[in-house]
Amino acid sequence: MSDNSKLLDRILLEGARKIIVCKADIDLSKNNESTIFILYVEESLGSAGGRIGGAGFRRISRIVCYNTINGIEKMIFETQDDDVISNFEIPLSAVAMDIELSNGIPKVVQGIVDEDLVNSYLKLIP
Repeated sequence: MSDNSKLLDRILLEGARKIIVCKADIDLSKNNESTIFILYVEESLGSAGGRIGGAGFRRISRIVCYNTINGIEKMIFETQDDDVISNFEIPLSAVAMDIELSNGIPKVVQGIVDEDLVNSYLKLIP
């Protein structure tokens, strides 16, 4: 396991609320290729779990993107710029998603595998 994979493991394990949008299933224990966007979510008071039916709103405060190729993870994008973030749509269809960390331990995160959405996000990177 490389130090880079440990970094991505830590990001996926940290307690901050986030939505994962990826091109393929996440299994960091294998040399799978994927693009992974991590959308850090700030929720307003009264936002019923961030769902569309709740009062309040969900707001993305930070976006980080990694490419994983042959077991190597490389950060390709990071922003906290509200003007850039406002161009990214929040996936309302994100659900509980099973992933595997680099040590093979399973983890459940909120996210979605959607190649088209990832491709649309990649076009928004300045």
